Amino acid sequence: MARTWRCTGLRWSAEGPVLTWDGGRRSALGRGKRVAFGVAGEAVRTCVGARGNACPVRAAVPGRSIGARCEECARLDRAHSVAADTIADDPRPYRVYLAWFGPGMLKVGITAQERGPARLLEQGAVCFTWLGTGPLMAARRTEELLRAALGVPDRIPYADKRAVRSALPGTEAERTAEIAALHARALALPAWPESLRPAPFRPVDHVGVFGLAEVPAAMGAVSRLVPGGTVDGLLAAAAGPDLHLRPDPASPGAAGGIVVLDTRLLTGWDLVPLGAGAQVQELSVPVREFRYETVVQDGLF
Repeated sequence: MARTWRCTGLRWSAEGPVLTWDGGRRSALGRGKRVAFGVAGEAVRTCVGARGNACPVRAAVPGRSIGARCEECARLDRAHSVAADTIADDPRPYRVYLAWFGPGMLKVGITAQERGPARLLEQGAVCFTWLGTGPLMAARRTEELLRAALGVPDRIPYADKRAVRSALPGTEAERTAEIAALHARALALPAWPESLRPAPFRPVDHVGVFGLAEVPAAMGAVSRLVPGGTVDGLLAAAAGPDLHLRPDPASPGAAGGIVVLDTRLLTGWDLVPLGAGAQVQELSVPVREFRYETVVQDGLF
């Protein structure tokens, strides 16, 4: 029987995206690298547990689940989550950021200063700028101030981010214009928390890091993995948790075009490697075809 691997997620390092595996193995994902694996034929997707602990009952989880956690483990995982606003006494300094994902799609968020830009890479932010630095609760108040005063959301669905990647403006100046305007409006707001130190506008553009400049529009996205299914293609781009793969043109699910694989769908499955010397195989997992529409965020300005 072939050895199986359990993926623990996609991480962004200074060298780029890296898939991590149980046991500490890491697979660097340079552009052009072949991404090829199958799902064990008798596999059942099981809960990945919470906070570094295995699920005590190895509960089955749906193939479409992004978190790959059962209800109890999901609750435990969020019990100590900054994102869920369940921690109020973290002494570390936090940064407030403004992120841009495409025309009309901006959000505000916070991240621990020690993490640097990792959070922005994980979210697939096309460009971003820091807004300020200070204690956690001051960062939280600033985030809420922008939501209430300017209508800036703190979450944007990944599906919406994917939908606009094929229509990004061609220059960095065009891509950063909206966050420049939002940054100026945010700093001009009254009731700015005194303990939050404002940051100057210094945009960071990730189009080159993600490899999005020359990638054609994706034809669809893998909706879930299935027992016995295979994924095989060459990495054309990576943004956030998404890998943009160029599969075999004969693949019926992708009509020969780019297919997006959300790597969060890999966790919880027993995966097997495909033959290293074999030709690129047909994509044999469910693929949802994209229907491109203009995505416009309402109520920002």
